[in-house]
Amino acid sequence: MVGAPSAPYGRFVTSTLDARPTPGELLRGWRTRRRRSQMDLALDVGVSTRHLSFVETGRARASRELLVDLCEHLDVPLRERNTLLLAAGFAPTYSESRLDADALEAVRGALEHLLAGHEPFPALVVDRCGDVVMANRAVGALIAAIDPALLTPPVNIYRLSLHPDGIAPHVRNLAEWAGHLLHRLERLADLTGDPRLAALRGELAGYAPPAPGGPAARVAHVMLPLHLDHPAGELRLYSTITHFGAAWDVTLDELSLESFVPADPATRAVLDGLAVR
Repeated sequence: MVGAPSAPYGRFVTSTLDARPTPGELLRGWRTRRRRSQMDLALDVGVSTRHLSFVETGRARASRELLVDLCEHLDVPLRERNTLLLAAGFAPTYSESRLDADALEAVRGALEHLLAGHEPFPALVVDRCGDVVMANRAVGALIAAIDPALLTPPVNIYRLSLHPDGIAPHVRNLAEWAGHLLHRLERLADLTGDPRLAALRGELAGYAPPAPGGPAARVAHVMLPLHLDHPAGELRLYSTITHFGAAWDVTLDELSLESFVPADPATRAVLDGLAVR
């Protein structure tokens, strides 16, 4: 027979449950993160400032429709919208499908087409935290000499770039490139509120060399290239990032396609040569 939980265990459960943020606290957190006043946000969604204040403090319960509208105006990511709705006692609005699910077959096919069409230049699909979901063959040619431990799934593109056993020793402009990646992670962490991104940035900051000083150090290029030493030759690559424009699935909302293009004719020639090996 199982007895009642002891007092210490009961206190632990109670304190853990009580520590969960309320929907009002989550909402206030997103409003503060987006630097919006209660009056400004209330005007946007068509409610009184008083009502919005009551929702944030828990004195009033927001409808599902109001919460969705508030999330839309605050540009809350879909995963975090679901979290807020669950905290308010509503079912999640946005699905989270596996990329290999039948529902995403067309999307998966489109990504495969884009990756193949970008060859002989590298391109890969990553999730919110930079874990590689798909990649074309050109990526494999660039990371062939990497420590196998870093290539055990999930492979993280940020860790692969800055870890001393990754490509970092081969990056000629490592200080600049590391500064760029750390700044990107900082922006993403601020945008999404995802603690995993903040933790990843903290880990990678320990690998990065000191960044070059000030904006003046960045004006030598129209874009910052990844300047990489490779056995086949020196590479200078620009990167572009593409997102789905109207995603209503959490998985798609968090995917991005990162493509690298040659910054000069010599790099193009090296990549063309790697493709025929």
